[in-house]
Amino acid sequence: MGRKSNNQQGKKGGKVMDASQLARKVLNFLDNNYGKEFNAKQIIKKLEIRDSVTKGGVEPTLHKLAAAGSVSKTPRNYFSSVKEPEFVEGEVDFVNPRFAFIKPDPKHDLEEDVLVKEADLKQALDGDRVRIMVYPNKGKTGRLEGKVLEIVQRNRDEFVGRVEISPRFAFVVPDFKKMHQDIFVHTGDLNGAQHNQKVVVKFTEWREDDKNPTGKITRVLGKAGEHEVEIHSIMAEFGLPFEYPKAVEEEANAIPDEIPTSEIKNRRDMRDVPTFTIDPADAKDFDDAISYRKLDNGNLEIGVHIADVTYYVQPKTGLEKEAYDRATSVYLVDRTIPMLPERLSNGLCSLRPNEDKLTFSCVFELDENADVLNHWIGRTVTHSDRRFAYEEGQENIDNQSGDFYKELTHLNDLAKKLRKRRFDKGAVNFETVEVKFKLDEKGKPLGLFVKERKDIHKLIEEFMLLANRTVAEFVYNKNKGNDTFVYRIHDNPDAERLDTFANFAKKFGHEVKLGEGTRISAALNKLMDEIVGKPEQNVLEQLAIRSMAKAKYTTEPKGHFGLAFKHYTHFTSPIRRYPDMMVHRLLQHYLDGGKSPNEDEWEDKCLHSSTREKRASDAERASIKYKQVEFMSLAEEKDYEGIVAGVTEWGVFVEITETKCEGMIRVQDMKDDYYDFDEKNMRLIGSKNKKMITLGDKVVVRVVATDIDRRTIDLEFADNEPSQKKRR
Repeated sequence: MGRKSNNQQGKKGGKVMDASQLARKVLNFLDNNYGKEFNAKQIIKKLEIRDSVTKGGVEPTLHKLAAAGSVSKTPRNYFSSVKEPEFVEGEVDFVNPRFAFIKPDPKHDLEEDVLVKEADLKQALDGDRVRIMVYPNKGKTGRLEGKVLEIVQRNRDEFVGRVEISPRFAFVVPDFKKMHQDIFVHTGDLNGAQHNQKVVVKFTEWREDDKNPTGKITRVLGKAGEHEVEIHSIMAEFGLPFEYPKAVEEEANAIPDEIPTSEIKNRRDMRDVPTFTIDPADAKDFDDAISYRKLDNGNLEIGVHIADVTYYVQPKTGLEKEAYDRATSVYLVDRTIPMLPERLSNGLCSLRPNEDKLTFSCVFELDENADVLNHWIGRTVTHSDRRFAYEEGQENIDNQSGDFYKELTHLNDLAKKLRKRRFDKGAVNFETVEVKFKLDEKGKPLGLFVKERKDIHKLIEEFMLLANRTVAEFVYNKNKGNDTFVYRIHDNPDAERLDTFANFAKKFGHEVKLGEGTRISAALNKLMDEIVGKPEQNVLEQLAIRSMAKAKYTTEPKGHFGLAFKHYTHFTSPIRRYPDMMVHRLLQHYLDGGKSPNEDEWEDKCLHSSTREKRASDAERASIKYKQVEFMSLAEEKDYEGIVAGVTEWGVFVEITETKCEGMIRVQDMKDDYYDFDEKNMRLIGSKNKKMITLGDKVVVRVVATDIDRRTIDLEFADNEPSQKKRR
């Protein structure tokens, strides 16, 4: 007689579970529904138990678990979990309409993000801070799962979108890809908006039982597709300010032009030292200047002079509050949204030529080997003798003629020595490709070009890095890092992410050796040198940057991996970055002999600045993507060479080599075969023809559709039958 199978069928069908399987399943269900009570019938229904044998075993199993103390039982025979879940706070990443991930705050020390299904989000939206309950056991996905208990703080209550108006109601369809609900608008709250216009809509309510939030239109931006409307849409989408408060403008305008004689007497006067600025041709906010003179002992005195913004922007003023709130200037494709009003950014603080200016300086004594023999840090008054655009300065070095060409050449030689020393010590050479657009007076893209980094750019970079590092080390060394200060840190990369990147690079034909005894920076620099000028350069540079930790502001005196500095800060751009203003204030406080202030207050400011920096970066990328989509919608209809930059289960991302614009070929549009996604090897494989599409493949594509609202470019392989889709 054979043994009974564990898979025997019950009288009414369904798999019979043995006692231990049933106990595990019931316990897991109750643990993952912490705070709720169920009777045996409800559990049978929830677990979809169909066979009569297992059904009959549920109630006895519950009583046994209760007797063992594994579950709790009420007098009415309702059962609940006794296992305490974990309660954490974090930020919502609403990846798609079906679920979101909650990124827990670092203090909770969770091993991974927590998956929350849409039904358990409690109307939380992307970027919201939430308090969640993490279920004790991992779900079917193999991940930590949980549910939102409360929304601690909304990330935003305004969205940009296109309004769709019906006779009795209207909806705003948000542009933001991670906002998955349309917003209902009563016809009385349209604020004059017309059908299909771009608008800003603000939440007014979202009742618990409503699928969609309700809002009212607060600003009509105009006709979708027009340049000014789309840029304003991006500004509104990221919460960027359109103008300064009137009181702040008035405060800035009331500051006198003239520098008091008493202030000059309190500073080191360097107005007689040859000094110049080097900036982009269209710049108006000159943060930094360099002075140069030879000393009697044969060494060189090089001064790095930075606009003394904190002399003009005092604590507890409207200017200070606005600068803190903005935290950074934002550089969109066609305009700058400055941190400080124009009166300050382009006037009083800007180190314009032939004007006396108040500055905060690092003055170095260097020898011919670019070794720093001495340095001095303090407040100065300077006078710029010449304003160079980068192109002019480079031309003077190349031609060995023109204003200050000898000084520029000597500075360039010193910068090259500083740069080499930095790389010898382990700095990583990320020379990212920067695409710029040529726009007509209406903002229409006429063409694009890749911005070239020349020696003059690297010259300025090296001396700014030297000043930033020197300031950070000066404060750290005063009290072995125990004094509160603002550092710019960059953690070492995660080994697993680096391995993933190395595998990506291998698919492009490049070997990145990350074995024991190999310095990571040396391996990455070797790769960066190999890919210069190759089609895959931009793709691999971007992938490499994504595999690194993100640089951030903090009061923790950690190092900077990418620059190979033990300590580093941002001191050199206070006109456009609030952290530099923080650094100036703390630095002067310590120069005056002050004691270390409360660390928590400054750490909060660092966190705010890092968040605002990310917002600015996201907005800048969105404006570039908008112009890329518009440019490709106007570009010649032809086949383009490209490179596969990403592969997912739903599509293939291709970077067009000629324009550096990225588009996607959707799997659903690939009609020649059914393609399976091989996640491990990042490739698609045709089930019949066995055709493989892999990261790094060189392909030929054509543009079949562009969508400015969603900032997407749809592509197809050029060997496909021409698509019926239209560009728009």
